[in-house]
Amino acid sequence: MHMIDKCRAFLAKPFLRDYRFLLGLWLLLGVVSALAKMHHHNNFLIFRGEFWHTLQQLPLYVAYPAEYFDVNHYGPLFSLVIAPFAVVPEWLGLILWCVCLSLFLYVAVRRSDLSKYQHVFVFWFCAHELLTALFMQQFNIAIAAIIVLAFFLIERERDTEAAFFIVLGTLVKLYGIVGLAFFFFSKHKVRFVLSMICWSAVLFALPMLISSPDYIIGQYHDWVICLTEKNGENLESIAQNISLLGMAHRVTGLQFSDLWLILLGMLMFCVPYLRFSQYKHVAFRQTLLASVLMFVVLFSTGSESSSYIIPFVGIVFWYTAAPWKRGWWDIALMVFAFVLSSLSPSDLFPAYIRKEWVQPYALKALPITLIWLKLCYEMYTKDYAANK
Repeated sequence: MHMIDKCRAFLAKPFLRDYRFLLGLWLLLGVVSALAKMHHHNNFLIFRGEFWHTLQQLPLYVAYPAEYFDVNHYGPLFSLVIAPFAVVPEWLGLILWCVCLSLFLYVAVRRSDLSKYQHVFVFWFCAHELLTALFMQQFNIAIAAIIVLAFFLIERERDTEAAFFIVLGTLVKLYGIVGLAFFFFSKHKVRFVLSMICWSAVLFALPMLISSPDYIIGQYHDWVICLTEKNGENLESIAQNISLLGMAHRVTGLQFSDLWLILLGMLMFCVPYLRFSQYKHVAFRQTLLASVLMFVVLFSTGSESSSYIIPFVGIVFWYTAAPWKRGWWDIALMVFAFVLSSLSPSDLFPAYIRKEWVQPYALKALPITLIWLKLCYEMYTKDYAANK
């Protein structure tokens, strides 16, 4: 007990809840990850290559083995997103990119309508998962921020801005489209729809400023083909499809269409929308945000280890939004998620278990799947009215 008391005393120290300290920590993670990957940052080379290839009007979705491994899978709009980081020296661009990814998610969470307790919980619980994504220079960090921003902007009746982020995320990496799940919470649905249409037109055409209309239209067409082919490749890759879909295939050893699981998942996801009387409760709406953040990774064949920064933000929202006291089962699920989902890719986790069990069977998805199933059950049955 003496050791437990010491731990509690340490965790109670004010600086651990200080926003300035937490901001510094997250920015430091960006710098450290960039420096650690200064001589091995293939994803960043792919990203900055999209800007230069767009500027030269070269094909975006073919291999450039002299520049990097693999193929670009981001939409033409990404050429402008990455532009500020591509025009500076490579080493500087890498550092700025990682720092800005950390800052973007930090600001999205910090400026949300969450309590300080929720903010601090996100910043500490997700720090290791953030580092995993930063080591891969992953845009998924920005996707998490975009989904969170879209939700809270709609909460604040700033639908035009929310529509901008949803379209941005969609035209860069498709994942952003899940922001449409918040449409039913909008108090200005006509404005929201019109904003979506306008932003879609503007952001679709924006890369034409550094290339040409014919080129960009052609690249969007090629992007669709590229994503279709990538979906097939993901099914055979141990580093991809780390999702509920991939786990179901690898654990059972059965061959079946993912469509059946996706349709079942969509049905389970949509059932809470029928509970109209719960819409007025902020905890219910925040829990649906948590569901969106988990669903987008659990039901995507493109999910990889570094995608899990998205659902990790979601499971914190799920845990902290509930207006009732969480029990030991919920705490156990959070610990299980941190140990198996977050720590398993790192050297802190036993290598034998990672190589023989976690990676081959996509078990990183298991804790998130269990939490999402419990979340669904709660949204079907619980009253989210705030405790008096």
